[in-house]
Order: sequence, then C-alpha cells, then structure tokens
Amino acid sequence: MRQIVNSTYISLDGVIENPQDWPSGRHEDDGQGQEIQAGLVERSEVLLMGRRTYEVFAPVWSAKSGDPVSDKFNSMEKWVASRTLTAADWQNTTVLDGDAVAEIRRRREGPGGDIVQFGFGELSHALMEQGLIDELRLWVHPFFVGEAAATDLIFRPARQTFFDLVETTPLASGIVVLTYRK
Repeated sequence: MRQIVNSTYISLDGVIENPQDWPSGRHEDDGQGQEIQAGLVERSEVLLMGRRTYEVFAPVWSAKSGDPVSDKFNSMEKWVASRTLTAADWQNTTVLDGDAVAEIRRRREGPGGDIVQFGFGELSHALMEQGLIDELRLWVHPFFVGEAAATDLIFRPARQTFFDLVETTPLASGIVVLTYRK
C-alpha cells in the first residue's frame, strides 16, 4: 500500500496559509531544507493537490526544467482533488472530482510509491479525518505571523489521531522539520 506524506510549513502560532508571504528569517538557509524537500519529491511517485495548490504549483513548476525537483514534478503523476476544476493542463495530471477522498483511498491501496502532498488545506483535513495521512512533516518556522483568520490555522475540529515523532531536523535558518508517522 502507498503512503501519503504531507509536508506543511507552519508558524509558531499555527498559521499555515500563504507561507510565500512570510519573512525569510534572520539566518541564511544553507540549502539543507531544499535537500530535504528534494529527497521527499524523489522518493514519491504521485503529487497530490487540492485545486488551490494546483493553481499555485502548475504555472510555476511547469515553466521550470533542468533541475531534479522540477523535472520530477513535471514528469510524475499528479492528482488534483476538485469539484470545480474543469481542465488540468500540467502534464500527467488527473482531476479527481466527485468523492475525491474515496478515490484517493482506492488509489492509495494499490501498488506504487509514496504520494506527496504540500500544504494543509481542506483536502488534508478530509484525509486526516479518514486516517489517510501516514506521515506528517511540519516545517516549524521560528516566528509568529501575528494575524490570521481561523481558516488560516492548522487547527480544525477533527478526530483524535496519534503520530510518533521519528525525526527532528533543525535547519540553519531556525526552521525545525518535525517528521511524524502513524
């Protein structure tokens, strides 16, 4: 059975929305974070997204090539859970409409490599509710965003789920990557 791995940026105050707008920090990144993400992408066979993530990722990554991460993103199978997306132009993309969580569960039970998902939106909450996220990587950024709507936070009412901490990786930037598995 495939494993679903979620990789999410989170601030100290629990904000997960719009990390592209967050401060870059007081310390230089030594490239270790990029290496960790590249390793996750390399070991994965499928990129799983909701519509909003697809709309951010597709134009950026489809325009890049010549490095291992962008080449892998562009060539790998991609699943987009959406009831509103009608066309997906990024190569190897399948739109999962209707009951996307049931379809993801069915596909997860088949053979193949890991399924990677970035960010923690509506789809991630639905997958958590069904017990379908096997590994959670939280990239804890060393600051408070300070302002956020309730929907910008990782918290949502949900069933209790336990994970084991399997790795802690501090980065030179002050970010700590916490890896949990069920």
